[in-house]
Amino acid sequence: MPYHPMMVQPMKDEVTRLGVKELLTVAEVDAVLGDPKGTALIFVNSVCGCAAGMARPALAKALQHGVKPDATYTVFAGQDVEATARARSYFSDFQPSSPSFLLIKDGEMARMVHRHEIEGRSAEMVAAALIEAFEAHCGVVGSEK
Repeated sequence: MPYHPMMVQPMKDEVTRLGVKELLTVAEVDAVLGDPKGTALIFVNSVCGCAAGMARPALAKALQHGVKPDATYTVFAGQDVEATARARSYFSDFQPSSPSFLLIKDGEMARMVHRHEIEGRSAEMVAAALIEAFEAHCGVVGSEK
């Protein structure tokens, strides 16, 4: 059973205020992940403490970097159950994890930052891992895409 919407809305708002597009339905997930062009970051958000203390602040910090994915999306585990399951189906070789970050380049998984890479680390450390992935797969600072 999903969490009460009023409980998770502030956690969703924290991410969407960053310009991250929320995917609420299977159709929305298929529309964006079914197109394999460019780079996309998918953030699997959750209610846990490591999402609040590390993952969401890390996302905010990483998205301030000069090199970013072409698009950023989020699904909310435990709330938008069908959309989250569909998003996870696109990277089914990886064990489900929430929170987590998935960087996709031209339809292929480029990097996953799994929960075990978030728990027990600072938001700055998680942001550094995201930025490293952005720089490796999304271009070079100052270059044209």
